[in-house]
Amino acid sequence: MEYSKEIDKKWQEKWKKENLYKYDPNAKGEKFYTMEMFSYPSGAKLHLGHWFNFGPSDSFARLKKMQGYNVFHPMGFDAFGLPAENYAIKTGIHPEDSTLKNIETMKKQLDEMGGSYDWEYSVETCMPNYYKWTQWIFTKLYEAGLAYKKEAPVNWCDSCKTVLANEQVINGQCERCGTTVERKKLAQWFFKITDYAEELLEDLNTLDWPESTKKVQVNWIRKIRRNRSNF
Repeated sequence: MEYSKEIDKKWQEKWKKENLYKYDPNAKGEKFYTMEMFSYPSGAKLHLGHWFNFGPSDSFARLKKMQGYNVFHPMGFDAFGLPAENYAIKTGIHPEDSTLKNIETMKKQLDEMGGSYDWEYSVETCMPNYYKWTQWIFTKLYEAGLAYKKEAPVNWCDSCKTVLANEQVINGQCERCGTTVERKKLAQWFFKITDYAEELLEDLNTLDWPESTKKVQVNWIRKIRRNRSNF
């Protein structure tokens, strides 16, 4: 096992020295963009489940590179919101300090796993140069009448003081803390995505997607449209 670690370290240092994974937009080859779902730096370290997510796409990015593609493979951290706040409360560490420290730890771990990332393009959603654009987009949606506020039933965890998705409720309890989840009405922001339902359905036919994927999208759009008509 120690011998394997030494081999990993040797080649990872070589890859880093040669900037093997640096993306050059002017390099030869057809461009290929791959990106995984970002991890949440709300815990001190990555766990095995992260690499179950990152490993397959990293392998695919390497395959495309071997096939001659000019691969752009960035990585980032979804570091804004309740998980980071809860971790700060639990540890007593300021959320900015804990989040930035966790990000550095996770970057080191991803490098040790041999991930083929270009860290020059790393995105941290808690940084002002990122979230200013999410604020800008929301403002534009609101000004266009596509963002509105109303009351709707939600899953509420009184311990975490937050709304939970259905997937986060296990046997009527919060998956994080085990508190019994309450159904209550709260004022929330919504987007009028159903205004574009017909356009989305029509343009699905122009996409080079598997038919099974298109069918899932059609069913989802129609379900959202039906739910909207019941409000």
